[in-house]
Amino acid sequence: MKVKGKVVVVTGASSGIGRAAAAAFAGAGASVVLTARNAEALDEAVRECERAGGRAWAVPADVTDARAVDHVARRTVERFGRIDVWVNCAAVAVFGSFGEVPLADFRRVLDVNVMGYVHGARAALPYLRDRGRGVLINVSSIVSAVPPPYGHAYAMSKFAVRALSMSLRQELALEGARKIRVCTVMPATIDTPFFQHAADYTGRRPVAMPPVHAPERVARAIVNLVRVPRREVVVGSAGRLLMAQAKVLPGLTERMLAAQTDRAQLSRTEAKQDTTGNLYDPAPGRGSIDGGWHGKRRTAVRRAATVAALAGTAAGVRRALR
Repeated sequence: MKVKGKVVVVTGASSGIGRAAAAAFAGAGASVVLTARNAEALDEAVRECERAGGRAWAVPADVTDARAVDHVARRTVERFGRIDVWVNCAAVAVFGSFGEVPLADFRRVLDVNVMGYVHGARAALPYLRDRGRGVLINVSSIVSAVPPPYGHAYAMSKFAVRALSMSLRQELALEGARKIRVCTVMPATIDTPFFQHAADYTGRRPVAMPPVHAPERVARAIVNLVRVPRREVVVGSAGRLLMAQAKVLPGLTERMLAAQTDRAQLSRTEAKQDTTGNLYDPAPGRGSIDGGWHGKRRTAVRRAATVAALAGTAAGVRRALR
């Protein structure tokens, strides 16, 4: 499917991967509808899309509100006549020990990351069914396959996103709607404001655990799924190797990931205080695509070293199993 001329809706488009994907679609000639809670950040993201060469329009909404998400879909069709692609990308997170995270925060993560995607899919699919074609893209995470400690709610939600995609693919196949494709994207660590925005009860500042990948890399993967739909796409070579290792040596992988998370994702810098991050209110300001973790340049050496180490471990595992 060509991207040029398509009508694309992106949730979570005020920052990070969602904003990068919106700009990438605009650059490919699509008309893009951006939605998130922060109207100021959405307006700035619309300008970025227009500079990239596409048409863009902002419709603010909270994805936990099913009526608001339905409103986004309806306004999109009123303005552009149809929906060709819907990208579910809105997400929040909370870091903390299992017994320390308030239950309300735990539920909020699941409400945004799971029910938000349910609302998006239910809003988009009737329009895709009417046309008999289209693409629904759900942005999950590598943690849906290899979950780390201290991020229980987020990991659970990303498992659920993969399950939603799998179930929908089967249902659509049984309906005979084979031209409606459901795809899942599973990024590894990405250079976005995700960690600055997360709620935190660890007493330590969450940081992006290397290797860190550029958000534009995920955006390209999302756009390419419209051209050539695939069931699941992992973004980040280290993530693919980690998944392969987890299938063969799950216990060892869990121990390694636990140690690395404690060492590299929770900084030794003490957090000023517990925070709910952007769980209940959007982060203020114009938003941004990147989070200042230097996913393009400064982690290149660490990325190469990590990939080499994982490749060596995987090779050793394969030799041991022969």
